[in-house]
Amino acid sequence: MRVLLAVILTYFCVQFAAAGPVRIKDLVEFDGVRGNDLVGYGLVVGLDGTGDGLRNAPFTEDIMTNILERLGVNVTGEQFRPKNVAAVFVTATLPPFSRNGSQIDVTISAIGDAKSLLGGTLIMTPMNAADGQIYAVAQGTVIAGGTVAEGDGARVTQGVPTAGVIPSGARVEREVDFDLSSLTDMRLALRDADFTTAGRIEQAINSDFGRRVATMQDSGTVSLNIPQTRMRSVAHALGRIENISIEPERKARVVVDQRSGTIVMGDDVRISRVAVSQGNLTLRIQEQPLAIQPNPFSEGDTVVVPRTTVDIQEEEGTGLAEIPDGTSLSEVIAGLNALGVAPHDMIDILKSIKAAGALHAEFIVR
Repeated sequence: MRVLLAVILTYFCVQFAAAGPVRIKDLVEFDGVRGNDLVGYGLVVGLDGTGDGLRNAPFTEDIMTNILERLGVNVTGEQFRPKNVAAVFVTATLPPFSRNGSQIDVTISAIGDAKSLLGGTLIMTPMNAADGQIYAVAQGTVIAGGTVAEGDGARVTQGVPTAGVIPSGARVEREVDFDLSSLTDMRLALRDADFTTAGRIEQAINSDFGRRVATMQDSGTVSLNIPQTRMRSVAHALGRIENISIEPERKARVVVDQRSGTIVMGDDVRISRVAVSQGNLTLRIQEQPLAIQPNPFSEGDTVVVPRTTVDIQEEEGTGLAEIPDGTSLSEVIAGLNALGVAPHDMIDILKSIKAAGALHAEFIVR
């Protein structure tokens, strides 16, 4: 049995360590304490000739006309074709409990045929939530995430110059109505639903307060009785609860990325006793056409004669390799590594083991 553990760790397997204590705040979401998505439609100006072509993006001309008319400039019937403007979508997340005047980051994305947003400035753009109300206004210099260099015969693009960010680029103009202090009950929503983890959260909270404060409702929800905490306010109670630590329980999972050949296994993965055989078949086809020409000063045409060489090679396989009952992740790796195959082949083997019913874990392919 060949054990190439260094290759396994370097190229395709990341072994999870045993789960340690994790704060409740890192495992749950507090019901009602959430952000809100915002979106706006605006204009970036000041580009160095890399903006929208107005013939291909007429909406850019429309919004530019509207902005100028709001500023008292009448451009009705005028023909202008500037290349230094671009229509963009502006997106952001309004954090919970954001107050009037606070600032948030925004993301800018071109929606026309602009080549780059480098050096551009976003003009004042209202940002709406799902209810149609304006909650923030964005404006500022765009920091794009790429560069473009081009000449008459070549063009090089690095990164994504048609998207960028404005740190603290939007100012909150409307607050989300949410009265935290009036709550008497609150639910904790687990990010990864699990009955064992929910039960441990319930037990840890009740143990910390010395009385029944938390009740597990299902695998993804734990209910809190706020008055039972006997804290000065709801905020004080949640501040204490979110810093209680527990050891979460996780499902056994195998996650594979077919593009990079990466395999990630959880510590609880088990494989029943199974035998696996693996081999490779290589087919090579080479084309070497031969050009035949007539003799000098003679009649005839040049003819290209195809010449094809076909070769089939079958590499020596490993035969049947037995993988014993997996009692730990290290034994699973050692058993699979007995085949001595490449990471991409290992993914196919794991798929086959799962199909045979011998892999006892959730199998996720990305």
